[in-house]
Amino acid sequence: MTGLESIASGPMWAVFVGFVLVMLALDLFVFGGNKAHKVSVKEAGIWSLVWVSLALAFNGGLWWYLNGTVGAEIADQKALEFFSGYLIEKALSVDNVFVFLLIFTAFQVPQQYQRRVLIYGVLGAIVMRAIMISAGAWVVSEFSWVLYIFGAFLLYTGMRMLVAVDQEPDVANNPVLKFARRHLRVSEEDHGEKFFVTKAGVRFVTPLFLVLILIEVTDLVFAVDSIPAIFAITTDPFIVFTSNMFAILGLRALYFLLVDVADRFHLLKYGLAMVLTFIGAKMLIMPWYHVPVQASLAVVAVLIAGSCIASLIVTRKGAGK
Repeated sequence: MTGLESIASGPMWAVFVGFVLVMLALDLFVFGGNKAHKVSVKEAGIWSLVWVSLALAFNGGLWWYLNGTVGAEIADQKALEFFSGYLIEKALSVDNVFVFLLIFTAFQVPQQYQRRVLIYGVLGAIVMRAIMISAGAWVVSEFSWVLYIFGAFLLYTGMRMLVAVDQEPDVANNPVLKFARRHLRVSEEDHGEKFFVTKAGVRFVTPLFLVLILIEVTDLVFAVDSIPAIFAITTDPFIVFTSNMFAILGLRALYFLLVDVADRFHLLKYGLAMVLTFIGAKMLIMPWYHVPVQASLAVVAVLIAGSCIASLIVTRKGAGK
């Protein structure tokens, strides 16, 4: 198997990485991503629309380029792979949103400071995802049987999520948090949006920095699920990387868009669990049957849309009683 084979040339990689860096710089230094302010639903909705539109525009541009260089058949296949991968990554990132909300609630982080935590969380997530995708692509190229391990892991994870879907993580007793408190000087006072403070010549980390650590660890944990999931769709590193990056770049806007309505989509976790279970099963049956990308896309879309619609119906019925 040649998992490292890609339709992307060196300049394509360079242009996309440059695009990501430019967008992050604009967010940080032009649009005030590093400054505290409360994000409205309208602002979050506009940015969510911007990120989804950019992802779709990129997909269209990728199809146009490939159609002119390698032919319509490959262009159609790669564009479909990107869209399917992006949908899966976008859907699985919703689970991040639920956990982010729990972390911010547990630490009583005001919403005007959450934006700054998430922008640095996104920066860390991009670096971690790039490393994990590179490692995953290399492992798949060298040991093709690892895809079956990915499949078994996703199947187990999906079934475990179905069983424990209503169990909320114990943020206060998180082992990473306990480790950080033991090895870092933590100032327990409120210091606004600061991550570090100096008192009597001694440097301390603030509780907001502990929140940032938990956000980074949370994304690392979810990446362990989401990256193997997209390898079920494609082993092209460029498609895996770009679909992941667009989902991550839009994660912060998605959080603020859903933060006030998260309770309405309480059944979505069942849909996400079934998505992981389906993808895991798909990877395990590859020796006997290859599920077409179109079919995978349809199944994932139905599971996500169905769980969202069911959540709204149940919520409406509950409110009507």
